[in-house]
Amino acid sequence: MSISTPVSFEFFPPKTEEGREKLLTTHATLSEQTPEFFSVTYGAGGSTQERTINTVIELNNKGICTAPHISCIGASQEKITELLDLYKANGIKRLVALRGDLPSGMGATNGDFHYASDLVAFIRERYQDQFHIEVAAYPEMHPQATDFNTDLRNFMTKVNAGASSAITQYFYNPDAYSFFVDQVRGAGSDIGIVPGIMPITNYTNLVRFSDGCGAEIPRWVKRKLEAYRDDVKGLQEFGADVVADLCRHLIERGAPALHFYSMNQSEPTLKILNRLS
Repeated sequence: MSISTPVSFEFFPPKTEEGREKLLTTHATLSEQTPEFFSVTYGAGGSTQERTINTVIELNNKGICTAPHISCIGASQEKITELLDLYKANGIKRLVALRGDLPSGMGATNGDFHYASDLVAFIRERYQDQFHIEVAAYPEMHPQATDFNTDLRNFMTKVNAGASSAITQYFYNPDAYSFFVDQVRGAGSDIGIVPGIMPITNYTNLVRFSDGCGAEIPRWVKRKLEAYRDDVKGLQEFGADVVADLCRHLIERGAPALHFYSMNQSEPTLKILNRLS
């Protein structure tokens, strides 16, 4: 059963044929939720470029819009143009434009782009309105930002460069989302800001991911997850309750859609959607 709020789902490109088969099964299952689109991630410095391209084109050909992540750091304008021309020729109409991370050993000055806003401006100038451009947003501040106001200005630079809409890093405090949206509105933009939703399935992985991206796990949630450390089923049921409740608050506060970081699995996301419906 689907919910009235639009949804979308993120995948990562599989490394093996077994992983590809699993992803196709997950894609088929989540397609039943009639998502607006699927997105496919892109490794540091384009390290998964070929797998990303192949996955994006294969999934897009199945009838639901699929959006590739485009990482620009260290890339030339020629390489980005070649990639976008390939996507355009294969019917891709949506992109997730990111700065991305440099692979180890590559200098920060390599390439023609330094920020995601440079990439957004380049795509708009070169392709006008041929692509819907998603950008990243950080309600709890980008982990490399010096302060919130600077991070907000950086986000607005992407918006003013021509972003169509934004997807946030995941979070578990709806107040962080509401405050961020209010600040963006106060800065003069009505851009759609879609909350990124991370299902809770594994305590150790969640803490590691959250430490890396700066997402705060509320203390009470963390303590409860610690208590479930050896009870996988109990942890996942509790996690689904927490995230479904988060989604309800976000919908009530006007979130235009929900974007689920599926980790190439259908069941954790479906647990949440079933609770919402």
